[in-house]
Amino acid sequence: MSGKTKKLKRNLTLGLSAFLFLGTSACGLREDAATLYKQETPLQVEMKNEPKISANQETEIQAVLTQNGQAVMDADFMHVEIQKQDGTVAVPMEEARNEGHGIYSFSTRFKEDGLYYIRIHAGNEGSLISPRKQIIVGELTEAELELLKQGPKNKGEASGHHH
Repeated sequence: MSGKTKKLKRNLTLGLSAFLFLGTSACGLREDAATLYKQETPLQVEMKNEPKISANQETEIQAVLTQNGQAVMDADFMHVEIQKQDGTVAVPMEEARNEGHGIYSFSTRFKEDGLYYIRIHAGNEGSLISPRKQIIVGELTEAELELLKQGPKNKGEASGHHH
């Protein structure tokens, strides 16, 4: 090899090494990297209902909404929908009443006995939740009792924005 080729090869190797060193040192983790991203403040809801619910009787159901351990006084939205176990809509989505102190409520009248699911759709400060609670109204059929023994299906458990 000529002296010119050796020099060119050495300069190319040094340049590539310097580039790789600078490129990888810039990719190091910052100690405060986690604080640079939006911190999620998840919502939590606890649904409360009467222990015995009968068909054709006015029933009040409450949901206590908290975020970071504090009551959510005025959520961006709090909607409720009720479906029968077979997927038919028993009560279409409606807005829950804000009772204050993080308590939201709604009243309904179940038309018939059966296995139902109450789904809460709540949002506050960018956090969205959509939990589902199973409730029993009156007496269950043998088929509903069998479904109850099998446990809840995960159908429709995903959270998501519906507006």
